[in-house]
Amino acid sequence: MRIKQTILLAAMILCAGVSRAQKPENILAAVGTPPNPKVMVSWNRYNDYAAITDICKKLVAAHPNLVKLESMGKSFQGKDLWVMTITDTKVGNADKKPAMYIDGNIHSNEIQGSEFALYTAWYLAEMFNAGNKTIQSLLADKTFYIAPTINPDARDNFIHQANTAHSPRSGMIPIDNDRDGATNEDGFDDLDGDGHIVMMRRKSPTGRFKVDPSDPRRMIMVGNDEKGDFYELLGSEGIDNDGDGFVNEDGEGAYDPNRDWGWNWQPNYIQSGAYKYPFSLPENRAIVDFVMKHPNIAAAQSYHNNGGMILRGPGALEDLDTYNALDVRVYDALGKKGEEMLPGYKYLVVYKDLYSVFGGELDWFYGGRGIYTFSNELWTGYSMYNKTDGEDSQAQLYSFDKDLLMKDAFVDWHPFKHPQYGDIEIGGFKKTYTRLHPGFLLESDAHRNMAFSIFHAYNTPKLSVGEIEVKEIGGGLTQVTAVVSNERMIPTHSSQDVKNNIETPDIISLTGGTVVAGMVVNNRDLGITTEQKLDPANIKVGNIAGNSYVTVRWLVKGGSKFTVNVSSKKGGVASKSN
Repeated sequence: MRIKQTILLAAMILCAGVSRAQKPENILAAVGTPPNPKVMVSWNRYNDYAAITDICKKLVAAHPNLVKLESMGKSFQGKDLWVMTITDTKVGNADKKPAMYIDGNIHSNEIQGSEFALYTAWYLAEMFNAGNKTIQSLLADKTFYIAPTINPDARDNFIHQANTAHSPRSGMIPIDNDRDGATNEDGFDDLDGDGHIVMMRRKSPTGRFKVDPSDPRRMIMVGNDEKGDFYELLGSEGIDNDGDGFVNEDGEGAYDPNRDWGWNWQPNYIQSGAYKYPFSLPENRAIVDFVMKHPNIAAAQSYHNNGGMILRGPGALEDLDTYNALDVRVYDALGKKGEEMLPGYKYLVVYKDLYSVFGGELDWFYGGRGIYTFSNELWTGYSMYNKTDGEDSQAQLYSFDKDLLMKDAFVDWHPFKHPQYGDIEIGGFKKTYTRLHPGFLLESDAHRNMAFSIFHAYNTPKLSVGEIEVKEIGGGLTQVTAVVSNERMIPTHSSQDVKNNIETPDIISLTGGTVVAGMVVNNRDLGITTEQKLDPANIKVGNIAGNSYVTVRWLVKGGSKFTVNVSSKKGGVASKSN
């Protein structure tokens, strides 16, 4: 008994020591980092749906004046699609501020998008609480809508079931991929039960692969004149479950959630992966409903992997004229700044620099809603070594694992008795490598991508009323002239928005006295105006360009104290009195 008490006492002393070491006075905060966060999160790992939900709820509990959590709807399997609203609720209405929407993990194997979105929410809340003036000013002006995972069903499948780095890409709605009348009857098989689907190989007189002499884990092609008993590669772990002569041909899903959006949608025979019709997936439908209810969204960011890309539309050449010169200038300014902030990332146009995409999320956000949207492909080989990404990239995967990951990313080749192939060997990279960040690089890249999103959000419109000139013009009339400025790069309406009348015009209104005429001033020096004959007190302005201004004028009977109010769906509100 005395021994147990001694052990317990020692444990208490140890815990007390640890507790003391974590007090604020014991910590020197690194710059740019929350010094003593209320919600402690380790950013060197990946979270399943339950853990994401827990972090979201802890952020709400710790920061009730900043973070609100709601469900946009339900996934196919009934999971809530969480979205956090983050803004300074003590300053203005969240729905009246220019907003940025961020989501991740539309492709279920691209799981770090959730961590990057979640890191952004955590960082905003914790740095605001720490007194950071930049974040406090940002959240006074802007709102963030952050949805960490928009494919939670398949995210959990990727994390908790055996998969390759590339599976499952879709959601969990069953699909008959091989059209044999059954669904999901012949997917991968975790032959050795280690939780990873790796590769199968066997010795064969007709094999065309051999072991790399410099690294026994790697398979390389044999030379044209080489003879011997080499290996044939048999694909990913699996067996022919349905006896049709094929292996792994009908697993989970196989549709592409990023081909389901209602912009330039094409059927499956044109765009592989398209589902039944635009917005036929419940997860995407929920996002669309949320966005339509929040017209203040002026900027958007979706997170994918991999390749180190900052992507903008159009997704297909047929849509080229959707992105006109004025909007491209905005995209270019944002994207090129992103290249500076994200080492190794390249600012690219989807259709021109990647491949054609129909029915993609970023095209619907911009084409359908006029929202300036990027899709970042996370993780780049540039992060491995001080070399150009793609420079002997296959060899780098093996050497990086050996040099920096202590060979933790590879399942060593080992024998297995296959029921159909006989004596084979199983080995290869784990599902958490090649597309996903190693732990020690996860937080660094999350922070840089978060900073790019903050730069994007900062540059959404910021409206202010500047000069208000009041002049008596005789006949009992007063002329009131006001200048309304947009202090940021992004206009209140994109060119796509203006062209298609997506959102209602901005309203500049005057109170005080009786307005008898209202007009937009085209040239103040020459006195050129355009009168608005209906409802002259509330002047409709089609757009307030970025880093620019508009001038409006009223003729008023009576009054001497006037207030100019500005209301813009994507530009927010502003007000000033003379």
